[in-house]
Amino acid sequence: MNIGLIIVGDEILSGKRQDKHLAKVIELLAARGLMLSWARYVGDDRPRITATLQQAFAGGDLVLCTGGIGATPDDHTRQCAAAALAVPLQLHPEARALILERMRDVAAEQGQPFDPERADNVHRLNMGVFPQGALIIPNPYNKIPGFSCGHVHFVPGFPVMAWPMIEWVLDQRYAHLQGGARTLERSVIVFGTMEASLTPLMEDIEARYPGVRVFSLPSVDHPQWGRHIELGVKSAADPAQAYAALRAGLEQAGARLGPELVR
Repeated sequence: MNIGLIIVGDEILSGKRQDKHLAKVIELLAARGLMLSWARYVGDDRPRITATLQQAFAGGDLVLCTGGIGATPDDHTRQCAAAALAVPLQLHPEARALILERMRDVAAEQGQPFDPERADNVHRLNMGVFPQGALIIPNPYNKIPGFSCGHVHFVPGFPVMAWPMIEWVLDQRYAHLQGGARTLERSVIVFGTMEASLTPLMEDIEARYPGVRVFSLPSVDHPQWGRHIELGVKSAADPAQAYAALRAGLEQAGARLGPELVR
C-alpha cells in the first residue's frame, strides 16, 4: 500500500511558515518500517483541494492530509473532502461531544460559566462537521478531533496536534502494514566519474538482481567529500550480493572509490 502526504495551506506556499510535516512524516513512517511514496502541497483554493482529494480517494493509497480543517473562512479541507466524495457534511455526534467537552474545560480553566448556546461556542461546533460517514481521529492536545474517510486521514496543520494524531492513525489502523517496506542500502562514494558513464553498470545490476534498485546521488559541494557520487543499491532483503557486483564493476572501470555506507 503506497503512502501519500497532502499539505494544505497558503502559508506554506508563500513562505510565511516553513513546512515541518514532510520530514516528520518520513521519520514517523521510517520508525514503523514504512516509506512515503509521494507528497503534494496545495494552497487554500477549493477547486484545487477538491481535485487533489478526488485523486486521493480514487487512488487507493493511504493518504495523510494536514491543514485546513478548522472553522475559519480560509479553512476549506472539510468542505472539499465532502465535495470530492459527493456526500453531505454533517455534525459528527462524537466530534460534537468532544468539542463541547473541550469548551467546558476551557470555561472551567478561566473560571467562567459554560454556555453552550453562546455564539462563539455554537460556531466552534463547525470543527466537528465532517463528510457523512467519517470516522474520528482523536486529538490528545485539545480534544478537537480530526477525521478519516476511507484511507484518507485529515489532521490539523499544527504539528503539536498533527504528529501524535498521525501516529495514532498508523498504529491503530495500519499496524498490519508496519515493517513491510523497510529497505536496506549499501553504497560507496565515487570520485572523478560522471553519472552518464555509470548508467550502463546501474542498468546491468538492476537487470541481474530482481528486487534491487540502484541509486545515484551526485553532489558538487559536499563539506567532507567535495564533488562526488554516492552510488548504491537498496532492497527489502540484504543487497550484499548486488552491492558486491556493483563495486566489482566500479573497480573494473577504474573508478576511484571512497568510504562505504550501510543503512
